Amino acid sequence: MIITTVDTIEDKKVVEVFGLVMGTTVRARHLGRDFMAGLRNIVGGEITEYSRLLAESREQSLSRMTERAVELGANAVVGLRFSTSVITGGAAEILAYGTAVKVE
Repeated sequence: MIITTVDTIEDKKVVEVFGLVMGTTVRARHLGRDFMAGLRNIVGGEITEYSRLLAESREQSLSRMTERAVELGANAVVGLRFSTSVITGGAAEILAYGTAVKVE
C-alpha cells in the first residue's frame, strides 16, 4: 500500500478512484500519565507520556484508514491528512483521511 500526502505518485498512473477513506480513534487521558505529565509540567521538558499516546493514536487511525482502502480494492491512498478534535476535556479524536485509488 502506497500512502502519500501529495495527490500524485511519481512514475505511477491513477487508473481508478474509489473515493474518501477514513480511520479514526478516540483516546482518553490516563490518570497515571496525567500524574507524570503534571510533574513534567513543573520541571519542564517533553511530556513523553502524551507524545507516545498521540503517536499510537495516529498509527491506529492510519491503520484503520488503510484497512478501509484495501477493502475497496485500492493499492494507494493519496492526499493523506490528519485531523484532531477534542471530544471532552479528557478525550480527543485523531482522524486520518485521504483518497483511495488504484495505481499502475
